[in-house]
Amino acid sequence: MARSKKIIAGSAKASRRRARKKASAIQARRKKEFTYRGYTMEELLQMPFDEMLDLLPSRARRTYEKGLNPEQQVLVDKLKADSELTVRTHRRDIPVLPQFVGRTVAVYNGKEFKEIEIKPEMIGHFLGEFALTRRPPQHSGPGVGATRSSKFMPLK
Repeated sequence: MARSKKIIAGSAKASRRRARKKASAIQARRKKEFTYRGYTMEELLQMPFDEMLDLLPSRARRTYEKGLNPEQQVLVDKLKADSELTVRTHRRDIPVLPQFVGRTVAVYNGKEFKEIEIKPEMIGHFLGEFALTRRPPQHSGPGVGATRSSKFMPLK
């Protein structure tokens, strides 16, 4: 009789342990919906252009308010059009609008075209920010005479 109680008590303890383990397990995270200044992507796309410009940072807003030059306007029109083609450009000074999201742009960095897929997080930034023009220097070891110990390095 005492033996059967121990089995029942043991199973209750094991079930509590399983419940604790299950509760402490990492739950699958639900992907957070993107918002830009409190507006979802759908709301940004439905918003009139003037209202949407008010949400952009001042430098990007001024770029559109003063008016784009003809080269910039051609690029903006290509990006707003619904096409799956990659648009190649040297224009690095175009602020990203919500209408550009999902498009692929190849931006020239002075040497080659860097392909960039425009994501919602890029809204308000300039295209040139995503195609870096400078590489960090890659240093090798110290040169001969750079340190006291290098004096004794064999020269080949």
